[in-house]
Amino acid sequence: MKYLPLIWKNLLRRKTRTLFTVLSVAVAFVLFCVLGAVRAAFSGGVEAAGADRLLVTHKVSLVRLLPISYGNDIAAIEGVADISHQTWFGAIYQDVSNFFPQFAVDAESYLRIFPEIVLPPEQRAAWLANRAGAVVGRATADRFGWSVGDRVPLQGTIWRNQRNPGWEFDIEGIFDAGVAGYDTSTFYFHHDFLAEGNTTLRGLVGLYVLRIADPAGAAAVGDAVDARFANASEATRTSPEREFLSAFANQVGNIAAIVTAVLTAVFFTIVIVATQTMAQAVRERTAEFAVLKTLGFTNARVLALVLAESVLLVAAGAALGLGAGQRLVAFGDPTGGFLPLFALPAGTLATGAGMAVLIGLAAGALPCLAATRLRIVDALRQV
Repeated sequence: MKYLPLIWKNLLRRKTRTLFTVLSVAVAFVLFCVLGAVRAAFSGGVEAAGADRLLVTHKVSLVRLLPISYGNDIAAIEGVADISHQTWFGAIYQDVSNFFPQFAVDAESYLRIFPEIVLPPEQRAAWLANRAGAVVGRATADRFGWSVGDRVPLQGTIWRNQRNPGWEFDIEGIFDAGVAGYDTSTFYFHHDFLAEGNTTLRGLVGLYVLRIADPAGAAAVGDAVDARFANASEATRTSPEREFLSAFANQVGNIAAIVTAVLTAVFFTIVIVATQTMAQAVRERTAEFAVLKTLGFTNARVLALVLAESVLLVAAGAALGLGAGQRLVAFGDPTGGFLPLFALPAGTLATGAGMAVLIGLAAGALPCLAATRLRIVDALRQV
């Protein structure tokens, strides 16, 4: 600590150079925060997926529907503890940019299978009792200012109401996430209400959700389900929830790989920038290092001074960038609802701090080598 004033003075010798290096590092760590939030938004649902849940879809495509009569046959298969179903709705609220997921479900069984949906008992009872009722996640309720008791109109794009110009739902509950990462932007309503308004859906559902008795037997149960309907007109594909959500997210692309590649390129560039800054600083102080060695400073102490200066330089930029990135992510989803789980992942700041130290050490490695190899006589000749 007694050498900290000396290190600080050295950094401030070239204020402009230090400022631009710090700002470059800060920009890199802002990207680190934002891209980390993007990666978490795409993978959050995957991480929250239940190990004891399977999803049964049409073998050909997700947009193909399955007969509701399959439910009884699936429930009778050994290993299936509970079953429910859901159907994608895809409606518009006021404007096409107001995206949020909506599903028609069998409410009672769906709530059993997804204990992550946390509803007050009175709101749960009210939803089950109201055919036109709906429950919405906290994120979407806060986004549009909805409250329990509101009547919300939605304009169907896939399933149009054959009885009325549009669809109207009574908000009977606002749910929170029972586990970290569960999506609270979703809007759930009764499948029977949808089938009443659009007769095309009578006797059909989008997919089945199964809860199995033993997660270790997931593969066997999935094979049994698909074998049961292998020769039916509507064959099925059964997969674990985590696998299904991962494949669905990867339709956009391998987000984790893309983010990792971008951050690797960014931080590699920052290492080069910081290394150049430190190399210039060491060259400018060649005579001073010679004087320090003359006064008895060992190579190890000179090395420690240069590394400390490098780490402090990068740490200053990292602190600025992590702070700005945290504030930027806190503003919420920049896509207007496409990334409802947009938030800074746990441990991001600690990881960023660790990376700052490593980058500082890497940036100071070559300049340190030059400083420790410096011969006093050769250095003093340059004065």
